[in-house]
Amino acid sequence: MSEGKAEKLPGEEKTVSEKVTDPESAPKAGLEREDAQPDLVQPEPVPAVPDEPTPAPTRQGMWSRGTGDTSGYSRIVRTIPWPAPAEPPFGSWFDDVYHRLATLVTDPFVKVVVHRGELTFQVPREKLTEVMQALRDDALLRFEFCASVSGVNYPDDAGAELHVVYHLQSMTHNRRLRVETTCPDADPHVPSVVPTYPAADWHERETWDMYGIIFDGHPHLTRILMPDDWVGHPQRKDYPLGGIPIEYKGTTVPPVDTRRNY
Repeated sequence: MSEGKAEKLPGEEKTVSEKVTDPESAPKAGLEREDAQPDLVQPEPVPAVPDEPTPAPTRQGMWSRGTGDTSGYSRIVRTIPWPAPAEPPFGSWFDDVYHRLATLVTDPFVKVVVHRGELTFQVPREKLTEVMQALRDDALLRFEFCASVSGVNYPDDAGAELHVVYHLQSMTHNRRLRVETTCPDADPHVPSVVPTYPAADWHERETWDMYGIIFDGHPHLTRILMPDDWVGHPQRKDYPLGGIPIEYKGTTVPPVDTRRNY
């Protein structure tokens, strides 16, 4: 090795020093470092008029309302506040992704939340397919991997009782993003993202099985955990707990719905 010339580490020859500036180009081979990405300058979109704040839900006891509470704290009532919507600038790479998606998709956001170091885009279900396609395919976004699809039931969130949460990862830019959409209990339909992210197939089946959210366009939406003839969706908040007694040597633990409340 010549004097004064530092030896390259294994894999260092794959990195690049130039920032990606052409949004129409595919990412260069080996572009893996977050600090190699551009500081995009995009026109700031006009934020939508915020809706009326949703009342904060409450939780009674150690668990939740209707649960057999054997802890002795059944009279405790706690307020569970909703994370507040955020406005740009957010800091870090959050602004770049926000402005880029707003450029590619018309009015894609219901709200944006920055909470505990995570960026969440809540999008209308009518825009979900277009948003997911842009997040995966655009060279400056490149969220190639959908790691998880999960459901949440908020009975007090009128008109949006059922939420679907997607966890996306960009291996190109080393970033993680949460995308969330909602649907009412009376119309539990959300477009399937399987055509964009095939790995979401079984995730959407589990979400349908547990919450009853129908993913329109899914190739085979059937139960994956419960028997095919099961009635209802067990992880909804209004689903009865039920259960069977569990027998041990010399004792029996009663079903959850028959345990005594203090």
